[in-house]
Amino acid sequence: SKCYGRCLSVNAHEAACSTRASLFFCDFTEKQAITVKMPGLILQDQGIAGECMKKTFIISIHEIISSGDDNKDDGLNFNEFSKYLMDHEKKLLLTFKSLDKNNDGQIDYMEIKQSLADLGMNISEEDANKILQSIDVNGTMTVDWNEFRQHFLFNPATSLQEIIRYWKHSTVLDIGDSLTIPDEFTEEEKTTGLWWRQLAAGGMAGAVSRTGTAPLDRMKVFMQVHSSKSNKISLVGGFKQMLKEGGVTSLWRGNGVNVLKIAPETAIKFMAYEQYKKLLSSEPGKIQTHERFMAGSLAGATAQTAIYPMEVMKTRLTLRKTGQYSGMFDCAKKILKREGVKAFYKGYVPNILGIIPYAGIDLAVYESLKNFWLSKYAKDTANPGVLVLLGCGTISSTCGQLASYPLALIRTRMQAQASLEGSEQQPMGRMVKNVLEKEGFFGLYRGILPNFMKVIPAVSISYVVYEYTRSALGIQK
Repeated sequence: SKCYGRCLSVNAHEAACSTRASLFFCDFTEKQAITVKMPGLILQDQGIAGECMKKTFIISIHEIISSGDDNKDDGLNFNEFSKYLMDHEKKLLLTFKSLDKNNDGQIDYMEIKQSLADLGMNISEEDANKILQSIDVNGTMTVDWNEFRQHFLFNPATSLQEIIRYWKHSTVLDIGDSLTIPDEFTEEEKTTGLWWRQLAAGGMAGAVSRTGTAPLDRMKVFMQVHSSKSNKISLVGGFKQMLKEGGVTSLWRGNGVNVLKIAPETAIKFMAYEQYKKLLSSEPGKIQTHERFMAGSLAGATAQTAIYPMEVMKTRLTLRKTGQYSGMFDCAKKILKREGVKAFYKGYVPNILGIIPYAGIDLAVYESLKNFWLSKYAKDTANPGVLVLLGCGTISSTCGQLASYPLALIRTRMQAQASLEGSEQQPMGRMVKNVLEKEGFFGLYRGILPNFMKVIPAVSISYVVYEYTRSALGIQK
């Protein structure tokens, strides 16, 4: 046929790829292009069932069209599709060989488990079996090259590293706290410079997210410091008070320094994390979950130590009255003059202590949710989808916040106490005791409502901005 007549190749691999491209075009396009309107037709013909698989397949087709559409006409012509197929299969073949540890031409569940462990993701043998079953067509409990290629034919992913990419606990989910464990980057991401673009996209997402939720963040700090049994502050009453005192713009007090500290904190945390991993990992190039937690906690403590004066200024600027400070530098100058250098580290101890419960519970809950999803659905697809990822990240971060919130409240009160008229300077232990005696256990959770209220909008804004920034920086999905 005319369709086969276009199969021009220079070697056996290209000939095979071109033939497959021709067959696909003959079946579905009748010499037209593969367009964004075609996934439904392909789904029906290929007999792909299951809502999860269908959604993943449709997303994959759109990503393939986007990545291979050289002339930007929202479709792939024969040459574009052939080129995509050849490039894609070359990458897949390299990946297959790297997964096939014993070079027997077959991948078994232990090789999948070992490959994921090498990338820092530890899964059970049962979960590895389920991932294998999602690729294994003939039920032999091993995967040969043909099965592997067929599975990834309409998936822009080229390796099981995509499971890591999907489930990487990314800092894109910025909910205003800086106690999370840093992102894990592969050697390829480090050597290609992809890491700094990822961090830049995450930083931009955090800046927009924090700005969008700044009024709720200010309300949280306001309630942490000023609310008590004898002086109860409601959300509506608190906002009315702030608007009356300083107008609409007062709702964003302290946001400038809160955004400004993202860049140095992220950079220091990333560099420190890489060094701590080298020191703590039992095997070079591999890191276990507990080692990652230790390295991440130490990196967080290092970054917080370096930028902590900005945390103190953020609290002071957030609580300031109209005309009290003209800006960040004026605030720093007045604190230094009146209270000395030590004032910039007030509340440092509860802040550092808060890293362990936050990061530990955040990581543990996320890993548990991830493993639960893999045990239930990995047989169908390795891609959990945006909603599952956002849901897992939101739940784990919220649990981490809940555990560390009392320490965050004590930190904020210690940071603010010198700026409050008639406030007694109290050490951490005495302050905790006074809160428990006067307000009870729930006094340690003042301001938790606006804090939880900002989680969902913060995560949503972060994700949308992150995706747009990734695209602008040339990072493929």
